[in-house]
Amino acid sequence: MTNPLLAERTAPFDLPDFPAISDEDFAPAFEQALTAARAEIDAIADCPEPPSFGNTIEALELAGKELSDVLSVFYTLASVDSNPAREALQRDFSPRLAEYSTDVSLNKALFARVDALWQQRDTLDLTPEQQRVLYLSHRGFLRAGAALDEAGRARLREINTRLAQLGTSFGQNLLADERDWFMELDEAALEGLPGFVVDAARAAGEEKGANGPVLTLSRSLIVPFLQFSPRRDLRERAYEAWCARGANGGETDNRGIAAEMLRLRAEQAELLGYDSYAAYKLETEMARTPERVRELLMAVWEPAKARADADAAWLERMLVADNGAMPLSPWDWRYYAEKRRKAEHDLDEAELKPYLQLDRMIEAAFACANRLFGLEFARLDLPLHHNDARAWEVTRDGEHLAVFIGDYFARSGKRSGAWCSALRSQQKLAGDIRPHVINVCNFAKPSGGAPALLSYDDARTLFHEFGHALHQMLSDVTYESISGTSVPRDFVELPSQLYEHWLEVPEVLAEFATHAETGEPMPQEMLERVLAAATFDMGFQTVEFIASAIVDLEFHTGSAPSDPMQKQAEVLEGIGMPQAIRMRHATPHFAHVFSGGYYASAYYSYMWSEVMDADAFAAFEEAGSPFDPKVAASLLENVLSAGGSQEPDVLYTAFRGRLPGVEALLKGRGLDTAA
Repeated sequence: MTNPLLAERTAPFDLPDFPAISDEDFAPAFEQALTAARAEIDAIADCPEPPSFGNTIEALELAGKELSDVLSVFYTLASVDSNPAREALQRDFSPRLAEYSTDVSLNKALFARVDALWQQRDTLDLTPEQQRVLYLSHRGFLRAGAALDEAGRARLREINTRLAQLGTSFGQNLLADERDWFMELDEAALEGLPGFVVDAARAAGEEKGANGPVLTLSRSLIVPFLQFSPRRDLRERAYEAWCARGANGGETDNRGIAAEMLRLRAEQAELLGYDSYAAYKLETEMARTPERVRELLMAVWEPAKARADADAAWLERMLVADNGAMPLSPWDWRYYAEKRRKAEHDLDEAELKPYLQLDRMIEAAFACANRLFGLEFARLDLPLHHNDARAWEVTRDGEHLAVFIGDYFARSGKRSGAWCSALRSQQKLAGDIRPHVINVCNFAKPSGGAPALLSYDDARTLFHEFGHALHQMLSDVTYESISGTSVPRDFVELPSQLYEHWLEVPEVLAEFATHAETGEPMPQEMLERVLAAATFDMGFQTVEFIASAIVDLEFHTGSAPSDPMQKQAEVLEGIGMPQAIRMRHATPHFAHVFSGGYYASAYYSYMWSEVMDADAFAAFEEAGSPFDPKVAASLLENVLSAGGSQEPDVLYTAFRGRLPGVEALLKGRGLDTAA
């Protein structure tokens, strides 16, 4: 029988035939596809004809399609619904893929062809997009070690393989700790918790096969527990378990893995001629240098810390008045911040949540995309990778643009957090290929068929990931290597963080924030309270993020620390980290940095992009409407459809007329005034 991963796709829109795929199909499909990809690379490198853009660069763009198709399905399933078989396959695939990638990058004959084209670039009569692709391809080979001597190539090959193994292990260890820990909640432990938290705990208990409600380490469950549980002892137990992910000793401990990865990255950078891994990594980002990143982070750190220190004094007074305990601890912050929010803004999350139904927030995200970019979304009845997933066809003026898939609920085996990925990316080189885009979240799934209710932060996450999806779905370039989100890390978050702003548009909330039971819209006075509280507790949120970003940067600047946990402590002490706040992502569970390393030395990029997103939304405000058609058209043309076809500062300037300063970010976070 033909392997369903390799067979010609017959499902609608060329989607994978998920019901036909079993875990036993992946290894043979991988073997065949990897062999084919290697043969395609060899054919390009050994081509007897002189190098041309078509037989070299475009051939590289098209090479490995079968492998990409297999891996896009595999890694989607491995991240959203992992099991022991898929984890074993990941451990097998990751070093071999690293070896393959290194073989391509260090192929002398292949690089010689690319380099020859680069030297002739002014005589090739290339389009601007082709010039960009050639530049990125040539730069990529150099940064991957193509110019190293034989000893350097051999050592780089070893480093790349080992880093791939370690990154896979880090992520699997973290998933194991998150999957295995839960705390049973008796009736006494449920006291004081709002109904939506109790319902989520009961659903989690059912999923775990427990006898009653349980608390898990899913952010969508543990955060509201920390906000509402009056039991300080249980808050401490839960919080410490949350923070201990990846640092529990035994086989799933990530501390040694992090140390080895930092050493290998430092050696990798030195081999390639850079002062540090951060200098190497940031060379291709908008920031360019570690110094510019540090300057941005510290410009925001000082006002954020001042606000957090002032807030901590408030919360500690509330703690003392409550039970006389001191000092304010990290497991106290969310509980007393929620009480303070209730007192100052008369805003109770338990009162707010019924107005933030998952289905209505999805509709809201779609409606904004319709008003801004003319997109239409039609629900598809298709078998997908999981029963909880759902799909829509995305069209504009009747023309098919994309398939969008949403997988929103937390479950055992799903990687924590939220993300956007593409099962297939947009390109035109092999025909008009339209993308298959998936948003993954970890919202608490209700029990008994009740509607899924979101926190305001959950709703913002939904809009954030949909902003990434728009970047993929609206892409309009020829070459896949610059399609959609194939842009620098500190630019990739611009569309996602910018889209969050539409959640706060009053007319959007007025239309889509409707009560789960009565169907009534959110009362005007509640809507006003929600918007007034938008920057509440922003000192805490900013401090926990920037602390993680600074530690990440310092890890990768200079020599690698022998003990990352000691280095983490030293960095936090040096910046004056408030004792009642911890890093958003401590080293042993800092998946952004160590589970593959996409954000290694670049976690700051969310804040770099926020400087732009605050300024970008101001363009709509200055035009007088959040749906101004002229500004939306410019955003579409210069950012969302352009992918990586030009440098990001060029793209942003084409949209806004200039680059922004940090002032818009501080204003947006409410940090532009004294604490």
